[in-house]
Amino acid sequence: MIEFVAHGVFAEVALLLFLAAAVGLVGVLLRQPLIVSFIAVGLIAGPSVLDIVQSKEEIELLAELGIAVLLFLVGIKLDVNLIRSLGVVSLMTGLGQVAFTSVFGFLIGLALGFGAVESLYIAIALTFSSTIIIVKLLSDKREIDSLHGQVALGFLIVQDLVVVLAMITLSAVGIGTAGEGGITDIAFVLGAGFALLLFVIVFVRFIADPLTERMARAPELLLCFAIAMAAIFAAVGELAGFGKELGGLLAGVSLASTRYREAIASRLAPLRDFLLLFFFIALGVTLDLGELGSHLGAAAIFSIFVLVGNPLIVLAIMGYMGFRKRTGFLAGLTVAQISEFSLIFIAMGVTIGHLDTEALGLVTLVGLVTIATSTYMITFSHQLYAFFEPWLGIFERRNPYRETGEDGQAKTKRYDVILFGTGRFGTAMGLRLKRKGVSVLGVDFNPDAARRWRLLGLDVEFGDASDPEFVAHLPLDYAKWVVSSVPAHETGVTHDDPRIALIEALVAAGFSGRIAVTSHREAEADRLTSAGADLVLEPFQDAADRAVDLLGSEQEPERIAFEGMDEGDVARA
Repeated sequence: MIEFVAHGVFAEVALLLFLAAAVGLVGVLLRQPLIVSFIAVGLIAGPSVLDIVQSKEEIELLAELGIAVLLFLVGIKLDVNLIRSLGVVSLMTGLGQVAFTSVFGFLIGLALGFGAVESLYIAIALTFSSTIIIVKLLSDKREIDSLHGQVALGFLIVQDLVVVLAMITLSAVGIGTAGEGGITDIAFVLGAGFALLLFVIVFVRFIADPLTERMARAPELLLCFAIAMAAIFAAVGELAGFGKELGGLLAGVSLASTRYREAIASRLAPLRDFLLLFFFIALGVTLDLGELGSHLGAAAIFSIFVLVGNPLIVLAIMGYMGFRKRTGFLAGLTVAQISEFSLIFIAMGVTIGHLDTEALGLVTLVGLVTIATSTYMITFSHQLYAFFEPWLGIFERRNPYRETGEDGQAKTKRYDVILFGTGRFGTAMGLRLKRKGVSVLGVDFNPDAARRWRLLGLDVEFGDASDPEFVAHLPLDYAKWVVSSVPAHETGVTHDDPRIALIEALVAAGFSGRIAVTSHREAEADRLTSAGADLVLEPFQDAADRAVDLLGSEQEPERIAFEGMDEGDVARA
């Protein structure tokens, strides 16, 4: 192994990439995010195991570029309308979780014998949750548009803002501790920072839009330009003394108001993931596994605090604000881990001289434990809720008003049909049923979809078909049909069928009407019928049969008019 690495940097990087691919494959088989695999690669490649890394300067260079790109992508999401877009729920939940974790994490650190500065750093690091991991897991489970998914995304944005403030504060602290020239050096750094900020303001106001407009004519050039901005600003930040992290962040902010920010972010995401590998490798080089063993007890305590304490505080805040315990529980599980920013934040503290590598090793262990464990917690969140549900009543108000409809009409009004899923197929059914004089109540776990139904003049509630408590809350007594247009998850980390979960919930609630479910595969019909479905709708087959009937006759096809809506609303509905 050492002889192979001795052939040069290229051979060393090639071996590291092969190791990353091998460990990453194991991680995928274990349903773990790449961050866990990358941290493991760093520890394996470090001096305590294989000792592969000999070209430390080159690896450090790639690691620093990765941090610059990561902070650039954070900055590019921070447009001027961000604060206004955050709802009260996101702000209260996000800030409440950050405050709770910081205060109690600090007290736990002191109780474990850490100094005040170390405890403060560790406490702040424990507040950050990984947006990358959470979005990926929720997307795989098809829950990114659910109510708890939207709430989670909201308080993740709040956490990102806290990350920004923490980085800026730490850079300012670094200014005061790193300079040997005292007031003169501090004044120079502050002046340079002010000048760069002024340049960003001028760039955003007069240059960003026309420049990116021209760059976008060649997508490769736009990508190269974005990377150059991240690297140049990071380099200027380092030269000026306030850190490459803050420089990379300002580079992202300078492009945050352009119309191409989403395209830039999506194209840079794979590069960010690739370069972060080298950050974790560089991290592993600094860690001694022998020393980490002395922190196993502290790492276990902090991990339990993150895995249990963070979800509980989110659950308590959301329950107080009028959400059901199930929504609060599912949203709370998303913050049961720390993120890559936690490690970067601690690494900044080591660079400044406030911390030693032991603190970095401790937080790395906490990261490994919490990220790996929370991945399974989010993956099997519904099973966990079913287990803990009997003890969660204290976290729910007697009237969870945020999830009981706008005026409670769904509880008192009678409906002939209750339709789960208000997408294109569900909307078409709902409108046709309404035209025929059939009263219909739509149900969807996407608040935006529910809002669109209200625009169409249809009654709707938002909730999850697989939540037995929510299903029992619906006006089932007079309904003749319950229809599900929600398809099964064809991919992802879970294979739970929401249609069968809905059938089981209806049976448990004593529903005496008939049940219809949608299927896109003919082979599923027998399984769904055996589960209790009275009718299996096959949209593609049914549409083909209807098309053949129309083509073989002179009958004028029926059309639905979306009254009071423009073309954009119709397309979205």
